[in-house]
Amino acid sequence: MNRHSLKIFVPVALFALTLFSCGHHDDHGGVLRKIEAGSKDYKGVSVSSEKHLGDTKMIQITEGDQTFLIPERKSQIRSYACTECHTKPIAELHKIGKAKGKNGEAKNAHWDISLKHADANTMNCATCHDGQDMNQLKSLTGKKIDFNKSYRACAQCHTKQFQDWKGGAHGKRIGGWAPPRASKTCVNCHNPHKPHFESRWPARFNTQKVKERK
Repeated sequence: MNRHSLKIFVPVALFALTLFSCGHHDDHGGVLRKIEAGSKDYKGVSVSSEKHLGDTKMIQITEGDQTFLIPERKSQIRSYACTECHTKPIAELHKIGKAKGKNGEAKNAHWDISLKHADANTMNCATCHDGQDMNQLKSLTGKKIDFNKSYRACAQCHTKQFQDWKGGAHGKRIGGWAPPRASKTCVNCHNPHKPHFESRWPARFNTQKVKERK
């Protein structure tokens, strides 16, 4: 291509490119206008999670930029408030329980709980329970944690799972994706003293195999 041809080609190419760009923006704007027009009378989704909540008492929490519902915890704990029984220091209660034995008058309560969470060098009862205020949990730095927000105790070590749970990628959601968002917490699925799920065969597989072997 000689210099004369180049002088003609460049302006023509720029003009064609300008026309193409304008047309592209017009199409993009057209799509946006169609979406806006279609959304004008949008009333939101017709499904709701509320009918799946049943009699479960829910509370609203806000963690970071996420606000959603979780089951209220304290009314579901059989022995709450803890101070109804924990009227003395734990060591003293433990002595009384041991002295009276299994057939004594002392209630065993939850002394039979075996902690299977991390290892003994990392965790014991006092890692999460506040010996000075048994109605509260506590953080690793000694700050009080309400039983209704026990997930904050879990979040100290399980940071990745906590971030996923806040965003809705971990844990069970009540009513699926229907609004308002209602999510179960850590303790609704995991036993905090033994959080690992035991491996097991699917119930249907087992029953079917039993029938086939007969």
